[in-house]
Amino acid sequence: MAPHDQTRKAVHRDSDDIASRLLGWYDKHHRDLPWRVPPRELARGARPDPYRVWLSEVMLQQTTVEAVKSYFRAFLEKWPTVDALAAAQTEDVMKAWAGLGYYSRARNLKACADIVARRGDGFPDTETGLRELPGIGAYTAAAIAAIAFDRPASVVDGNVERVVSRLFSIATPLTEAKGEIRVHVERMVPAARPGDFAQAMMDLGATICTPRRPRCMLCPLREDCSATVSGDPERFPVRLPKGEKPSRRGAAFVAVRSDGAILLRKRVEKGLLGGMTEVPTTSWTARTDGATTDAAAPFPGNWRLAGSITHVFTHFALELDVFHAHVGGDTPAGHFWSTPAEISGEALPTVMKKVIEAAIPGATKKQRPH
Repeated sequence: MAPHDQTRKAVHRDSDDIASRLLGWYDKHHRDLPWRVPPRELARGARPDPYRVWLSEVMLQQTTVEAVKSYFRAFLEKWPTVDALAAAQTEDVMKAWAGLGYYSRARNLKACADIVARRGDGFPDTETGLRELPGIGAYTAAAIAAIAFDRPASVVDGNVERVVSRLFSIATPLTEAKGEIRVHVERMVPAARPGDFAQAMMDLGATICTPRRPRCMLCPLREDCSATVSGDPERFPVRLPKGEKPSRRGAAFVAVRSDGAILLRKRVEKGLLGGMTEVPTTSWTARTDGATTDAAAPFPGNWRLAGSITHVFTHFALELDVFHAHVGGDTPAGHFWSTPAEISGEALPTVMKKVIEAAIPGATKKQRPH
């Protein structure tokens, strides 16, 4: 046998051993998550629901597990199937998503549900077919294919990148190392239980191989981990220094009617916070001279400065001066009034909840029945 073939065979044998030990650890220590079918139930013949897998994976994009749990349960209660979600009004979906962030995901979620419902035969069961659907990129397609359909797909999220970077001491900066990491994952994915393997890698990164103070002594792969052997696992993955986020400024206007209703409007469908609800605002600019004013209010009124809020988006930080006024009942074109009983159910992104709370503390909290 040629040396190259011997090396390849050794790599595959080592990879099989890694997968076997990782799955054994996962069987005992997996996280109990509302969208997951536990290994013991899979062994008894239970199958994951592709709808639940898809819904959870879309929600988990750039969002923590803890933040997603309550939203996932609420969505399932409202729309237990993809057909039910397809039949929902887009505005209702946006309201249910409010606060979860990255709102293009909600728009794509509804668009994807519409297509799958029209198909009539459920979700595609291959990565290629899944990637043709709105909002499903390479990672999400691989995750759904592996977890829902037992396809031997390479699922690589941030947790997996960290585990693999440490396992093989990948010194290339993470922004450039993604292809190298994927090759390692492809070699390790087992023919049997690829979905459990994907979830085991995620769980290992989330609970053991954490960014800070990894619990290496509890890791089932510690004997194979070159970063652990070197004694410096936190060095990996290697990251380039982050640049400073640009800042933008603007003003927001909280107009309150005599019955406590708040003036709102809907943002355009595309772009940042597209389709969500907001109070009137100025444009958000990069000027730093502090010149925000009530001159751009939706109508004249006794506006007073109620304070300011800051909110950090992915690509910039925003500071808004918040103006507050009690006004009559006239409704400017393109706006509507939301009563105190309705406001908590509006499709308000977190930044707008901060704005309203700065002017009227407690206004966006769900009211308890008397």
